[in-house]
Amino acid sequence: METGLVFSSHGSALYWHVPPDRSGGALPDSRDLWEVLWTNREILGGVAHTHPWNGEAHPSQTDVTTFAAVEAGLGERLVWPIVTFSVVGYFTWVGPGRLDYGELERRRFRLNRDDIERLRDLSR
Repeated sequence: METGLVFSSHGSALYWHVPPDRSGGALPDSRDLWEVLWTNREILGGVAHTHPWNGEAHPSQTDVTTFAAVEAGLGERLVWPIVTFSVVGYFTWVGPGRLDYGELERRRFRLNRDDIERLRDLSR
């Protein structure tokens, strides 16, 4: 099951997004999630979510349109980690197009290892 984590600009966990209607291929948004994002917009670092399988981490088309919509609503650029059972990819807008997201160098930002493992555990 896909699972989400909203985190601060320092990487601290702010909100675990585990909606009851999630699946192995979808993580629905919610009003609660948006309120967390909006309330924390001044300290927000990004939103991680899982792709619950082994292998490379790459955003789907649904992912990048969601990234762009959230950033447009907040007026802020974020980091968008994608966590698989074997890899973590960190994505951010690279431009120039609205949906041009690329992988961020891992040394520039990392999630807490315990949070990565919790994301994986909640996705099994």
